[in-house]
Amino acid sequence: MGVEAEIRESLEQAFAPSELEVRDDSEQHRGHAGYQEGGESHFSVRIRSERFASLNRVQQHRAVHKALGDIVPRIHALALDIGV
Repeated sequence: MGVEAEIRESLEQAFAPSELEVRDDSEQHRGHAGYQEGGESHFSVRIRSERFASLNRVQQHRAVHKALGDIVPRIHALALDIGV
């Protein structure tokens, strides 16, 4: 399973999102730090879930990082757009 699929599966299980978009942006970073041939180094995630309603912005980001667990250290960059 690729990293993109792992991210999607982990977030779906943790947050039952009403909206989830996981995008591999690695190719846009060719030649920059952290880029690896074949991609799967830079990701953007847009997620909406009611489970974020009671959390402030920092808590939301921490919750996503916790849900992703050992995936985060394997990638170079993760841009998050989190909401309810």
